[in-house]
Amino acid sequence: MTPAPFRPDVLISEVGPRDGLQSVQATMPTPHKFAWIDALHDAGLREIEVCSFVPARLLPQMADAAEVVAHALTKPGWTVMALAPNLRGAQAAMAAGVHKVTLPVSASEAHSLANVRKTTAQMVDEVRAVVALRNNTAPGVHIEVGISTAFGCTLQGEVPEDGVVRLAAALAACGVDEIGLSDTTGMANPAQVRRLFQRVFAEIGERTGAAHMHNTRGLGLANCLAAFDVGVRTFDSSLGGLGGCPYAPGASGNVVTEDLVFMFEAMGVRTGVDITRLIAAREPLRAGLPGEPIYGMTPEAGLPHGWSQHV
Repeated sequence: MTPAPFRPDVLISEVGPRDGLQSVQATMPTPHKFAWIDALHDAGLREIEVCSFVPARLLPQMADAAEVVAHALTKPGWTVMALAPNLRGAQAAMAAGVHKVTLPVSASEAHSLANVRKTTAQMVDEVRAVVALRNNTAPGVHIEVGISTAFGCTLQGEVPEDGVVRLAAALAACGVDEIGLSDTTGMANPAQVRRLFQRVFAEIGERTGAAHMHNTRGLGLANCLAAFDVGVRTFDSSLGGLGGCPYAPGASGNVVTEDLVFMFEAMGVRTGVDITRLIAAREPLRAGLPGEPIYGMTPEAGLPHGWSQHV
């Protein structure tokens, strides 16, 4: 009798090669990106945001996006994802062969104008155009939207929860496959995370997607656990905590993938990620960005004595 294929309890979506690399001033050389992506795959990660399709003059760190996608596609059994801020970027991403396109739509008008130079309503129209493009030219591509600044904005201030829920409903009506909530500015707290995700689940059901938390105020893991408690099963994180948002002042650091995986595995929640190999993937990151600070409590403390993991 053939055993059933292993299915993790949660999906860890690694965003370091996009969110992390575009948030630092240095540009990682393309061969080093390849080596880092290979190490992430070898660790068992099965979804990775490898790049963003934006003009090289704006983000030179992403100038090799098509090359990076082509390399990532040589690795079997995982989802190759890219960020696209508009229709043109989505066209390029689909032409490159990505499995999944993610688009940022901000719940904060101020952040939307700073980040993509469009209002939130204009971005909803852009998402609708991307879905039409997908339906006509690349029906197998998964379309995800991350609602940025869902929990507050350093430019606008408070972001009303009612507006976030209405925005999620409008995006679902566009035909996207998945809508996540992003704590772009690191302002969320666990009670707020539980409440807002519950409201979004009630509004759009199974299309509710990933929790993208930042650790700006040290609450990243607590907020991930709060999201897990109310049914979220996909979590964005970045190896070494690399990343932030250049258009959200004071928004530092994504949740550290190593710490997130350790938390879930210690709870008995299976991630499918080999934490020893995951920690080893910090070495190609360091080699490609020498001198860049990276973080993580678990790599610094080491795994507990007698720790064992079944992956």
